[in-house]
Amino acid sequence: MKRILFILSITLFIGCQEKKEAKSTTSSAEQAVPKKTTAPLEYPEKVAQANGIGQWNKVKKLGFTFNVDRGDSHFERRWIWDTKTNTITAKSSQDTLVYQRNAMDSIAQKTNGGFINDKFWLMMPFNLSWDLGNYTYTFEKGAKTPISGEIMDKLTVVYGSEGGYTPGDAYDLFIDADLKIKEWVFRKGNQPEASLTTTWEAYKNYGPLDLATSHKNEDGSFHLYFTDIVVE
Repeated sequence: MKRILFILSITLFIGCQEKKEAKSTTSSAEQAVPKKTTAPLEYPEKVAQANGIGQWNKVKKLGFTFNVDRGDSHFERRWIWDTKTNTITAKSSQDTLVYQRNAMDSIAQKTNGGFINDKFWLMMPFNLSWDLGNYTYTFEKGAKTPISGEIMDKLTVVYGSEGGYTPGDAYDLFIDADLKIKEWVFRKGNQPEASLTTTWEAYKNYGPLDLATSHKNEDGSFHLYFTDIVVE
């Protein structure tokens, strides 16, 4: 392991839900393609399929830069994920850390929390399949979206109260007819009120994957977005 101190200067843990990682640091679920079955897909799996999870086994490397703009402030960090060896290269403006997710020390554990958060923002539709069984969900047909006021399907996902980096969190996902998330509400600890509400927009195709690259709150004062995305 190459160890150079990697300082995380922002906390946006809105997706650190890899429940299996609470027991094991090996993320085998992420490297597996859902098994073919004659049974109907559950709605969350349909969303994952619409975003390209059926081709995930073809992805060898995923690289992306996570950016957040708040007013005049800007934050970014870059990740390169070797999906076959589960090796992460984490880069900030000051430091770099390379680690394997199945052999993490305390520094890597802390850094990995940032990776899980940033990857969740980019790949939440895929986590609907990877995390299936680690959350409960409800479905509502024809719900009003909180930002645009459009009518879409609403999928509410509530993670279990144990394990992961932020257990018990809830997400209200507003999904269009193409099974793409268009807005979401994050509710920390499954509290009734919203902790953060943003759009899911600027979808782009990267090889087999469809990824939303931009997220904004209603007044535009918060903008989380992805640049330099590489899928190989």
